[in-house]
Amino acid sequence: MIPRPRSAFRIGAAVTTALVMTACGETSLEPVTVAPEEGLQGFEASLDSIRVGLGIPGLAAAIAQNGGIVWSRGFGLADVERSKPATDTTSFYVASVTKSVAAIVLMQLVEEGLVNLDDPISDYGVNLEADGVITVQHVFNHTSEGNPGTMFRYNGGRYIKLGNVMLEATGATFAELLVQRIVQPLGLRHTAPDVELLADFYVTGLPRQAFLANVAMPYELVDGQVVPYARIRHFSPAAGLVTSVRDLARISIALDADQFLDPATKEIMLSPSIEINGPSRTYGLGWFVQTYEGVKLEWHFGLALGHSSFIIRAPEQGLTFVAVANTSRLTAAYDMGASDIMMTGPGRLFVESYVLGNEPISLAR
Repeated sequence: MIPRPRSAFRIGAAVTTALVMTACGETSLEPVTVAPEEGLQGFEASLDSIRVGLGIPGLAAAIAQNGGIVWSRGFGLADVERSKPATDTTSFYVASVTKSVAAIVLMQLVEEGLVNLDDPISDYGVNLEADGVITVQHVFNHTSEGNPGTMFRYNGGRYIKLGNVMLEATGATFAELLVQRIVQPLGLRHTAPDVELLADFYVTGLPRQAFLANVAMPYELVDGQVVPYARIRHFSPAAGLVTSVRDLARISIALDADQFLDPATKEIMLSPSIEINGPSRTYGLGWFVQTYEGVKLEWHFGLALGHSSFIIRAPEQGLTFVAVANTSRLTAAYDMGASDIMMTGPGRLFVESYVLGNEPISLAR
């Protein structure tokens, strides 16, 4: 029986800044939810209505089902100044969705016996303050503060330290492990560590200028105007992954196919390890795990100035939905601290249309 803890949610300085911007002249950031419309065209129209309502310049989304990408497309502009459309192969910074991809890599090391979740994280050269011994798992599932293991407190700053664990266990950086274990095996051409950090990016072997030309420009809205925003220079297990919706969907497909992890290891990662707001909303290891109307949802979101994203997996239905945007507004508009993906307009739209509903999905374009 998992003890029900107190919970706290720290998204980080980027979100705090975004909320301050709202109070200082940014176009009102009100949640936008629309009722599902019939058919795929209705789904696309509803998703684009949410994009327009939130003032998002560019958005891309994809749906995978039973081992294949069955739908994907872009909406709006990846580069406003050059009127360049967002597409399903445009690369976006996905902020904290990086955590879920990093979780796969770390669980591979656990499966190989290179890392033990119950090890004190200090064994890997990481020293953190708490009222007891902090294990790798406590950092992994955001329970490392206070009395370790008893209270969920989302802390991206501590999640970064899992990169130290990977380096100590393997002698390789997270960037190197990501490329060796995920990017290269899947042949992903639109996925890389932060393109602004040359040492990490060049691990991919991809041509930087060509890759950079395909990365969506970041924006925020100030006084109702779309304003370019500087890219965040950071890469760690907590954030900084650059990817397209089709590449991210392919990672989820490979996870479903047990290409990355044995079923038992995957089950550990995607099972509730700590309650957040009761037994229906929990956190596993690098993934939120939620039950909605009897359906299991595995998901994560990303949020930083100029970037936002989320991935939703409905494993029993063989479905994955990925959405990314080039402002913070895709997720900043909703109360992500409630740990409920159904509070987001696009998340609810997908779940009601395709997970709970029986809407058919067209073949990939």
